[in-house]
Formats: sequence, C-alpha cells, structure tokens
Amino acid sequence: MKRIAIIGECMIELNGAPFGTMQQAYGGDSLNTAVYMARTAGQSVEIDYISALGIDAISDGMLSRWQQEGINTEHVLRDKTRQPGLYLIQLDEQGERTFLYWRNQSAARYLVRHPDFSQVEYHLQTVDMVYVSGISLAILPAEDRQQLVTLLGQQSSNGVEIAFDSNYRPALWENADEARKCYKQILSFTNLALVTDDDEETLWGDTSSQATLDRLQSAGVKKVVLKMGPKGCLYTDYTTDKPELIGTTPIETVIDTTSAGDSFNAGFLSGYLTDKTPREAALQGHQLAGTVIQHKGAIIPCYATEAMDFNIHSTASTITTKL
Repeated sequence: MKRIAIIGECMIELNGAPFGTMQQAYGGDSLNTAVYMARTAGQSVEIDYISALGIDAISDGMLSRWQQEGINTEHVLRDKTRQPGLYLIQLDEQGERTFLYWRNQSAARYLVRHPDFSQVEYHLQTVDMVYVSGISLAILPAEDRQQLVTLLGQQSSNGVEIAFDSNYRPALWENADEARKCYKQILSFTNLALVTDDDEETLWGDTSSQATLDRLQSAGVKKVVLKMGPKGCLYTDYTTDKPELIGTTPIETVIDTTSAGDSFNAGFLSGYLTDKTPREAALQGHQLAGTVIQHKGAIIPCYATEAMDFNIHSTASTITTKL
C-alpha cells in the first residue's frame, strides 16, 4: 500500500447569499483532494492529512468527519490559541464562484511554527508521496514557507515523490514575483505537477499549452498533468516523445465548480498511486470532477460518489488522442 501526505489548510465554509440562507460546511483545496482520494482509493492508499486546527468544538467536529472519511489525522496538530479560518462562497448563474476569506490568524497558517511540527518532519520521511499546493504555500508567512519548501526538497532527495498543484491565487501572495520565486524552487524537484491552464497563463504569461509544457520541463519537472477544463487534460512524461491529450465528457448542467480541480487531482493521484496508466488515472479524475461539479459545495455527499465505478480501463464517450 502506498502512502501519501497531503499538506494544507481546511476552513469553515459558508455557502449562500449574504444575509440570506447559508449552509455551513468545510473545505480547502488540499482537504478536498484528501477526502476525494479517500473515497476513490478506499483501502488501496493510506492518506495522511497534515495541517493544524484549534481545540474548539468546530475543530473537533471537522477532525471527526475527516476520520469518518477514512483520512489519517494523526498529524493534524492542535493549536491552543487559534481556530480554523473561514470563507464565504457566492455563485453566479453559470456556477462560477467568488470567495471572501477570513484566514490571517488561522491555526494552519502557523503550522510550521507549531511546537510539534518536528513530528511532521519525521513522518514525511516515511511516506511515498507528499502533495502540496500553491495555496498551501501562499498562506504561510514567508520564513515558514521557505522552511517548508526546503524540507520538501530534502524529502525529494531522499526518494519521496513530490506532487505539486500550482493553484495560483494572486490575493494570497505578496506579489506575483514572490509566487514565481517560490514556484521555481519547488518545481525544480517536483515529480508530478498538476497545473491548470488559466493559472499558468495568469502567473507566467504562457500563450499556449506547449509553452506551459516547455517551461515546466525547463524548470525540472518530471511529469505534468495540464488541466484544461472541458477540453480535458494533457499528460506529459518528459522521458516519452509526445504529450497525450485525454478528453473528457462535457457536463451539461454545472452547479458548482468549487472543487473541480481538487477532485480531478484526487482521482488522478489515486490512479497514479495504484499503478493505473496515466490515461486511466486521468479518466478517473475526469469522472470524479464531472460528478462533483453537479453538486453544491466543496465536498459533496458521500452517496453521490459511492455509486461511481472507479475501475476505469476504457470509456467509450471519452476520446484520447496524441498531439
């Protein structure tokens, strides 16, 4: 059984209209991926979530629910002086979302400074893969961010695979130059990059998918999944000749795109860590994301994913071509 450590922040989610009906849940890009990985991989992959919560009742409730999902929470540190962050989602008629955040004093922001973080450092030596996103890095104070990137570089040198989703959110960074500097460091030892075309264009000014793939190869990345929304994704292993375009079935009714990329990552990583082919892993990611965006909220009800068949070997409605 492979073991993955997923590092990041989970916040309290409020979903609805201001001063109107609100639904309370929780979410965060890394936690979303952990939950959907647990549902997809079952007992085939051990999933460790690495974060920090408070000692309040909401933190207790979140931790309990993650455990019910099958996530190992042994390395979720508890902060006696801070609580989880909070975000509000507002959706437009097309299902696109905007966010308001309250997270500057969240427990997860100060994960690296926690007195017990040394236990996390030791644990990361024992896993097969560490997954981190641009958001996981952006929320940290600059000094802590550098400490975490250095730690990940050391683990990579020791044979741990590093998976990175750039997930660029400009509002979380001091400026774009700081984001690019940080990303260059982590990409230099990234085994698997899971990136989105819009984010790469925004941060790097890439004018085409090929420009993104060329840049990531030059940065030192070994394998890339470039997510392109309804067009599917490009998978590239730089030891092979050409990238592979793996299409997806369009979804007619999109309700909420909040976790589209996170759930795709979960499906892909579950397949990757259980020795499925890149095509099978990507189809699994497409199927999972396609289900998630037909529901409200970052984490959809269990029943919506329980009926899915993740033993994907071929899909007639999905076309795979070579570029």
